[in-house]
Amino acid sequence: MRAAAVIAGRELASFFRLPVGWVVIALYLLLTGVVFGWIVLNPGQPATLRAFFSVSAWLLLPVAPAISMRLLSEELRSGTIEPLMTSPVSDAAIVVGKYLGAIAFLAVMIAPTLIYTLILYFVSDPRPDPGPILAGYLSLFLVGAAYLAVGLLASALTSNQTLAFIGTLLFLLLLLMLSALDYDLIGLSRVQSAVYYLSIQRRMNDFARGLIDTSHLFFFVAWTVWFVVMSVVAIQSRRWK
Repeated sequence: MRAAAVIAGRELASFFRLPVGWVVIALYLLLTGVVFGWIVLNPGQPATLRAFFSVSAWLLLPVAPAISMRLLSEELRSGTIEPLMTSPVSDAAIVVGKYLGAIAFLAVMIAPTLIYTLILYFVSDPRPDPGPILAGYLSLFLVGAAYLAVGLLASALTSNQTLAFIGTLLFLLLLLMLSALDYDLIGLSRVQSAVYYLSIQRRMNDFARGLIDTSHLFFFVAWTVWFVVMSVVAIQSRRWK
């Protein structure tokens, strides 16, 4: 864990040494600012961030792949993965450290949006219920962590950052689009059931209403763990070549 923590710290610092980190933060704050200003901060509407959290799965779509695309692909491209793999640090520690660094950057990126909560408290009467807001931020972090886990695996499979970005983006976009389809119209009950279970948007909507379902928590944790483990396997497989 100590080695993973050191790698995580270096990874977090690297985001702020490169323009991509600042660009990603600026893009995310721009997108969330537009949603807050045009949809949430609307006179006559209830004082809630439900609309903001409901679309957060889409707002994270362009930024999460940008965060994760370089986690391992940059090491593979530059060849620095070889010294890491021959060092006393385990492959799991390398991958987990990289992932934790991305998670820390995600938290830094989300933190400025807390000002939206303060603005809502000052301009609304009655004040918003803190329960749904806390649940919404929990869902925002869980979804971001799940997206980054997908990007981590894509980054472990290729040395091309652009390919890792596009692969992650297309996978997440396809999943969100499938979740939005109405399968009742074509009678595919089994497909509908599977997509309903995988629906990120449905789970985000529940969190936005203040409903913290343990099945939702399990879904995101299991998703994240599975993709991180697959990333470790992808890196370890390079030893076998």
